[in-house]
Formats: sequence, structure tokens, C-alpha cells
Amino acid sequence: MSVLLLLAFSCEQTIAAASYLHSEHNRDAFTRPAPSLNSAELRIFNFGNRLFNTNWVVAPSSSNGFDGLGPMFNRVSCSGCHLRDGRGRPPLAAETELLSALVRISLPSPKPGSPPVPVPNYGTQLSDRAIPGVAPEARISMIWSEQTGQYADGSRYTLRKPVLKIDQLGYGPLPSQTQFSFRVAPAVFGLGLLEAVPDAQILARTDPEDRNRDGISGRANYVYSKAQNRRMMGRFGWKANAATLMDQNLEAALGDIGLSSDLHPEQNCSTAQSACLGAEDGGKPELSAVFAEKLTQYVRMLGVPAPRRPESASGSELFSKFGCASCHTPLLQTGPDAAPLLRNQKVAAYTDLLLHDLGAGLSDARSDHLASGREWRTAPLWGVGLFPVTNNHSLYLHDGRARNLAEAILWHGGEAQASQSAFVRASGAERDALLRFIESL
Repeated sequence: MSVLLLLAFSCEQTIAAASYLHSEHNRDAFTRPAPSLNSAELRIFNFGNRLFNTNWVVAPSSSNGFDGLGPMFNRVSCSGCHLRDGRGRPPLAAETELLSALVRISLPSPKPGSPPVPVPNYGTQLSDRAIPGVAPEARISMIWSEQTGQYADGSRYTLRKPVLKIDQLGYGPLPSQTQFSFRVAPAVFGLGLLEAVPDAQILARTDPEDRNRDGISGRANYVYSKAQNRRMMGRFGWKANAATLMDQNLEAALGDIGLSSDLHPEQNCSTAQSACLGAEDGGKPELSAVFAEKLTQYVRMLGVPAPRRPESASGSELFSKFGCASCHTPLLQTGPDAAPLLRNQKVAAYTDLLLHDLGAGLSDARSDHLASGREWRTAPLWGVGLFPVTNNHSLYLHDGRARNLAEAILWHGGEAQASQSAFVRASGAERDALLRFIESL
């Protein structure tokens, strides 16, 4: 991508997704509705906001419609992981439990493209909490392993990666071939726009055989959508393993909070968990179809903080020169068939929504449909500089290992190795300029 084209994208950010952009850059920057919502849409948004922030309780309860927590769960609300609609983090030094992160598990898939294979007695996600009378599946903690490196100018850096410790297993030992993936909760603002980008636009950027020999070979993940009852292209989640926002929300409702729904009518219990299976539920389903729709509409209507003006054009030039824009596509556009609120809008999310091999350093060694352990969906960069304000931390990547944006870049390998190497070779002033540009998005 040429420098001039990227600069044009930077200028167009001021009009990108115009009906969704707002000017707030404070701690509530990710919680604001799209400014163009009418009064009826605002009522839906506000009710969905209540659902997103409600703490679910154990059934039976006088909190009619808001009981049914668990029996197995990770957090008691959506906002418990997605604080102020932002991103989660790994435990800090003094913390002994996961607060906005989780561990996915599975057995090796029998063939490429298969969904994750549940681990006997445990399923595909470890529940480190449970209601009274039910044993949690495990206790999860972690330590950090560190390594050092050096920029071309002699400046040194330290990188870290998590090492999981899983003990107090409640339902027997885990098989030796169990695959683990530690993940923090991603931000949820702007997802309505990403859902409205046509498949054809995303697929036009795929190059699985790298026929143009640029080292970039993004490809789409394909998953079964329960919401649409068909196989679709995935676009949500760290591995693009959810096709629609309804799929994403109701899978999280079951796996993270333990709420049944029309798409997932059974409780979050394995056949070996008798106390879990015998626990009272909060209705059938616990998350009603009306609540599920309003919760999804809330996420769909969340606005996007407008980008802030970078100090100079040099950062955007380096973003292009280093090849970052090859995956972090500056602009997408929603389609003409989307809902009126979402139709025909420029989306400056800086993602192509495709899977890319990011190298062995970031691999979780766990496949997820077509995604290998080394492949991750390109993370959107919009709003990335606001996380210290909104979520009180600057921990990045899928597991929060990067303590700043520079470390996040340094972890990139595989298809992004050339970009990472360019960053390492750059001068300190160039690195700072690039980081300031990314923080302005």
C-alpha cells in the first residue's frame, strides 16, 4: 500500500463510520451509543446496557429473569470481563485468580477445519467458579517467563509470556494431549460495523498461497453458525471462530456465565458433573430470546471513539513502509444491504478480519476450526491507545503478555516477521513516531 494512499485513509478517518463516531476519549469512551440512534433505538440500547452490566444470581431468586447463574461459570456478568466495554487483562502481581480472562481447552482435532474437540468431563473451557454445592472445574494461576532482546540501535527490551498452572481439578485428571489457550476478553465496541462488512470484501484480501509473494497469506475461518443455521465465515473472537454477534454473545453467555438460551438450551455441565446437572435452573431458557436480541442490539449499537490527530504524518508513513497495513487494513466499508444504521459506512478499524500466521512465539498450539495454533485474526487497532484510560492497563495481545504496544509488535513473527524486523531496525525516533500514530487510532 502506498504512503499517499495510507495518508488518504488517515484523513478519511474523520468521516469514517460517521453515524458511529463520537468525540469522547475519557474512561467511558467505549460505552457510548452511536450518536445517530433515534429514541426507539436508544431505549433498546439502554436496556441492553442494563443486561450487559447485570450481575446474574443463583436460581431460584426473586430477581425474576436475572437468575440462572452457572452452575459452572467464569464471571457473573458480561461487564465482569469486558469492563466498560473494553478489554480484559491477565492477573496482576498481587492477584490470585483470573478476573477478565479464561482458558480454552480441547483435544487435537481429527482433521483440519473441525471444531475444537471437548475434553472428557470438562468440555472446551475451564470454569474456575461454580455455584454453592457444585465444585469448580479447576483453579487457574500463572507465572511469567521472560526473555531479552535488543534493537538495532543497541537499546534493550524484555518480553514475557504466561506459563499456566492448573490444579485442584474437580473432575479427574486432564488427558496428556489437552491443548490450552489462555485469553483475555477483547473489547466489544464497533462490532456492529464489523458484522456489516460484506464477506466478498473480506475474501478479496485473502491470499492463502501467497501468490503475490509479499509474505502475507491471510485466509478466512469458516464455522457453523447456530444463529443462522449454516456454515459461515467467522469474524469475531481471537481466532475468528464466531460468525455473527448473536453467535458470539450466546456462546459467551453459556461458556462464561452459564446461561442457557434458545441456541444453547442445555446447562454448561458435562455428564460427569452430577451436582451441576442436578442444580436448579433459572428457566428454559435462562436468557430469553427477547433479552438475547436486546443484548446483541446493544453491542451492535455501541459507538466508536473518533481517532485523535497524530502529531505528524511520519507515523502513518512508517505504518505503511513497515508493512503493518498489509494485515491491519486501514479502511473497510459496510454493505448496502446492512441495517440502515450500518449501511454504506467507511470503517477505520485497521483489521482485515482474516487469520494470519503470527509465528511460533505467539502460538497457543490449539486449533480452532480452520485456524491453526499459530494463526490469529487480525486484531482491530481503533481505540487501542485509550485502553490505559478506559481499562487502567496497557496490556495487549490475546493473552495480555505485551505490557505496551512496542512489546506487542516485537512478539509478531510468521507473516508479520518483516514488519517486526523493520521495527527492530528502526531508530528510536521512528519507533516512537509509529507508536504515537497507532495510539492515535
